[in-house]
Amino acid sequence: MNIKLRGFEKVRPIINSRKFIYAAWHSRLLLLNYLSRGLAGTAMVSGSKDGEFVARILKRQGHEAFRGSTTKGGIKALSKLIKNIKKKQRPGLIIPDGPQGPKFKVKLGIIILARETGRPILPFSYSAKRIKVFASWDRFILPYPFTTCLGIYGNPFFVPRDAGKDDLMRYRALLEKELNGLTKEADSCFNHRNKFIKI
Repeated sequence: MNIKLRGFEKVRPIINSRKFIYAAWHSRLLLLNYLSRGLAGTAMVSGSKDGEFVARILKRQGHEAFRGSTTKGGIKALSKLIKNIKKKQRPGLIIPDGPQGPKFKVKLGIIILARETGRPILPFSYSAKRIKVFASWDRFILPYPFTTCLGIYGNPFFVPRDAGKDDLMRYRALLEKELNGLTKEADSCFNHRNKFIKI
C-alpha cells in the first residue's frame, strides 16, 4: 500500500511519549492497526468470537488485549485497562463505536478511560482510493492491494480528572464530531463523498 499521513507532525511528540489513547471507528481500524505495530499498546477487545480473532492479531503484533464490551464484562475490562495503562506506561486503544455499534457513535468508555488515566485522546481515521466496503453493521472498509491510503490524525485532547457527568457527555460529543470530521475528510480526498459509507 502507498500510505500518506496528514497531521502526523503535530502529534509526533505525543506518539513518541507513548502516553496517549488512540481512538478510531470500528470500520477504520485496519490502517491504524498497521501503523501502531511495534508500539506494544493495550486495547479493549470484544468478548465475542470475532473479538477473539482480533485479540490474536493484536497479541502477535506485541499488544495486550483485554476482553469485554459495554454490554458484557465492560466495567471489569475497563478497570483492568486503566490499571495496565498507568502501570506499564503503554498507549491505549479503544474503538468507541465497537463492538456492535451503532456505527459512528462514541460510547463513554473511552472518555472515562482518558479521565482516569490522564492520557490525551488521539483521534484517527483513514480512507483509500480503492476499497471494498463490507455489508457489516460498521461498513468495514478494506483497501485493495497497492492502492493509496490516507490516514489523518485529529486534534488530541484531555479529559479533566474532575470532569462530571455533563462534562463527560460534552467530551463524548466532541470526540464523535472529530472522528466523523476526519472520516469525511479522508473520504472526500478520494471523491467518495460518503457514497459508500454514510455518516
